[in-house]
Amino acid sequence: MAGQNSNLSCLLYGPHEAKFEDREVPGIRDPHDVVIRIAYVGVCGSDVHFWHHGGVGLKVSQDNPLTMGHEASGTIHSIGSSVKTLKIGDKVCIEPGLPCTRCKSCKSGRYNLCPDMAFAASPGPGPATHGCLCKYYRLTESFVYKLPSQVSLEEGVLVEPLAVAVHGSRLAGVKPGHRVVVFGAGPVGILSAAVARQFGAVEVISVDMNAARLDFVKGFAATGVFTPDANVDTDTNAAEIVKRFQLDRGADVVIEASGAEACIQMGIYVLAPGGTYVQTGCGKPNVMVPMTKLGEKEIVVKGAFRYGAGDFELAVGFLSDGQIDVKKLISKTVDFEEAPDAWESVGKGEGIKTLIRGVQD
Repeated sequence: MAGQNSNLSCLLYGPHEAKFEDREVPGIRDPHDVVIRIAYVGVCGSDVHFWHHGGVGLKVSQDNPLTMGHEASGTIHSIGSSVKTLKIGDKVCIEPGLPCTRCKSCKSGRYNLCPDMAFAASPGPGPATHGCLCKYYRLTESFVYKLPSQVSLEEGVLVEPLAVAVHGSRLAGVKPGHRVVVFGAGPVGILSAAVARQFGAVEVISVDMNAARLDFVKGFAATGVFTPDANVDTDTNAAEIVKRFQLDRGADVVIEASGAEACIQMGIYVLAPGGTYVQTGCGKPNVMVPMTKLGEKEIVVKGAFRYGAGDFELAVGFLSDGQIDVKKLISKTVDFEEAPDAWESVGKGEGIKTLIRGVQD
């Protein structure tokens, strides 16, 4: 329990070491600032990695602990004098990063590539940026999105991973009539399948080793699912996908949302000549890629990093129109103090999406 003048937060000090501490309530520093009372925080795969390993690259420490969480929804608690689009009490979701607005990437509209991005729950480089697993969270108005009245705060948490999926399909140029293969049936893979369908793909094949998740995505968005045979080569699995789903010379688009080396290889093999491959999932830093086949097919390969201009607006629009029912992905909601248990559960592959309830008075 926490009072109005406290900001109970969940901080990570190292692997498997989380503490609940009362931090200072953030105030309005800039006329465009808003302070959000956090209602729900989603558990992401990166949260699980931080829980088990203390970070990705740079690590948290006893001297540099970090408030966790970057997928969040809430209500506006206070606003700066120049805020025009939001008012106190509005339901909102957040885009959890602040670019510098001055570098070449920012000025070209690709602010997600800003080298000085202050992304929520990041230990660096530079000063640590605390996340939103807390009672109150401050952000600038430009990266806070009002939720339509028909969209719940629980659904609002899913806007962030949905924006990742939107970004991938936009980079891939998914068009009506395309045949798409999505590798990975975690939350981003499932949402990538749904977004591809909304963009007009006539066929979306989801690939994963988890039977339960394949069952879910088949009922949610995919037109077909495939479980790779672990006893055969990746090119053999890819050939089986093409044959089973009658993809002619291959898929038009591959969205890789697992980060697994075998799936990355299958993605190159399953594409038709001239197809587009988008890497959305994070995996090991160095993997083996079938370069000869990539070159022979003249495949377009793109990396996808988080989300960019317009992705959150489009994601909110999909929820507003009821085109993508993200409520179905929510498997469990736990209390704020159960955050470490939630990271453990998600790390074991339990459920699709777990939410952490905000601090209760």
